[in-house]
Amino acid sequence: MSGGVVFIYLVVIVLAIAGLWQVFVKAGQPGWGAIVPLYNAYLICKIIGRPAWWVILLLIPFVNIAFAIIVGIDMAKSFGKTGGFAAGLILLGFIFYPILGFGPARYLGPANRI
Repeated sequence: MSGGVVFIYLVVIVLAIAGLWQVFVKAGQPGWGAIVPLYNAYLICKIIGRPAWWVILLLIPFVNIAFAIIVGIDMAKSFGKTGGFAAGLILLGFIFYPILGFGPARYLGPANRI
């Protein structure tokens, strides 16, 4: 890979992590949790109001796809966003999590309680 491709890749990764960090902070969770594997999944479950054992679903092939879809929908609802935004979180999370984190959206509470 050329140096330019690596640089763009690293910029995208840093923006995605920063966006998720801000989402965690908006939801009252520790931002640094965005960089800790599995703990970030636990925090996401906590933000969207799902039980902690859902993290295990991330480890099961094919089940994790359904989990990601439900998480995207619930995350959008937790911040008062629509189904279109949920689709963006599911398909282009590296773009939509920074929009959610740095944009004007406010955390309204767990999705399954709204």
